[in-house]
Amino acid sequence: MSAQSDRRWAQLARELEFHQLPELRRQAEGWRAGLTGLAALVAVLVTLKGRDDLNQVPDAARQTAGALVGLAFLLLVAGSVLAVRAAHGSPGEQVLLAGQALRDWTRREIVRVTRSLRYAAVCCVTGVALVTAAVVVVWTTTDAQPDHLVRVVTTGGERCGELLGSGPDGVVLRADGGKRTLLPGRTVTSVVPVSACASAG
Repeated sequence: MSAQSDRRWAQLARELEFHQLPELRRQAEGWRAGLTGLAALVAVLVTLKGRDDLNQVPDAARQTAGALVGLAFLLLVAGSVLAVRAAHGSPGEQVLLAGQALRDWTRREIVRVTRSLRYAAVCCVTGVALVTAAVVVVWTTTDAQPDHLVRVVTTGGERCGELLGSGPDGVVLRADGGKRTLLPGRTVTSVVPVSACASAG
């Protein structure tokens, strides 16, 4: 490496001190935008897709998923606030006119911005992980709907459940929490496929 190249690198290293804080501020702007978008996405998904999709989830799992999503939202908001603080500083900061005071403030601010960005990144990753955990909790605890649901009309009333079979003896349903029921063929007047049973029995 030549002496001229060494001098150029040394000059760039000296100039970097003056550009480090603005560069960190730009990075913080990107984090702020990303975290704000994620927090808004979580809020919209919870608002639009919330209650109706959790009807088949047990109460404990529903509460766990809700707590995870709520905590994720708080972390994403906290990360957004940290990123805003890193990008724009604290309100009411004084303008420093002395060179040494400005240098000291810049060094302290670089440390604070770096720390805020680090915490914002941790909040982002943890928030996304918590949302993922909430989705996994819902998926693994949701009861699967039976594939062959029917409503059977008999002379004595209606029954709704999973069709297990039919023949000369009648129609066999699984209803009432897994109980098998044989409806005699002479009493069956119609069998209608349905997407869901409003009530068994």
